[in-house]
Amino acid sequence: MTIPILLTFFKGVGIGAGLIIAIGAQNAFILKNAIIRKHVFTMSIMCSVIDAAMIYLGVSGAGHFISNNNYLLNIAKYGGAAFLFYYGARSFYSALYLKHSIDDENVNDTGSLNRTIVTLLALSFLNPHLYLDTVVLLGSIGAQIAENLRIYFTLGAICASFLWFFSLSYGARYLSPLFQKPVSWKILDGIIGVIMWSIAASLLL
Repeated sequence: MTIPILLTFFKGVGIGAGLIIAIGAQNAFILKNAIIRKHVFTMSIMCSVIDAAMIYLGVSGAGHFISNNNYLLNIAKYGGAAFLFYYGARSFYSALYLKHSIDDENVNDTGSLNRTIVTLLALSFLNPHLYLDTVVLLGSIGAQIAENLRIYFTLGAICASFLWFFSLSYGARYLSPLFQKPVSWKILDGIIGVIMWSIAASLLL
């Protein structure tokens, strides 16, 4: 590989990582489920593929279309805020009234793959930040790169996404000893509730 290709690839990795690695609604949900090792691979591959598709669409030109379509942005804005408010309320209720341990979580959530998938899809596609970060921002940056190098920028950003989601999902298991204590789950649920409501408020305001 030539130096321009490598530089473009790692530019994609760096910018992609900077936009993806943040404690948002999607990452908070993954972290909580990954701690109890529930549907880890499914979550990892789903989020990575969703990001990859959005990044490709953005660099291919869809970012300009979405950023100029107020109807689509408003659907994502209000739908996402409503869902995040609901999910945050569930997290606060869990923090205040429920008592969890790792064993309890595994027993109670057995067979909930469909619910995990639906929740993760909602957290992804109902969050306007998905479109703004991966499609609009990365798309705008990618559009400024020479056409013959654009594919390497795209691949770099996609690689950053895969590395992040698989690292988050499979690395969370090392936090399991901490979450043997029920109070740790209450703290995590409280933090997740704050994150969800903060993002919901930011969308509306």
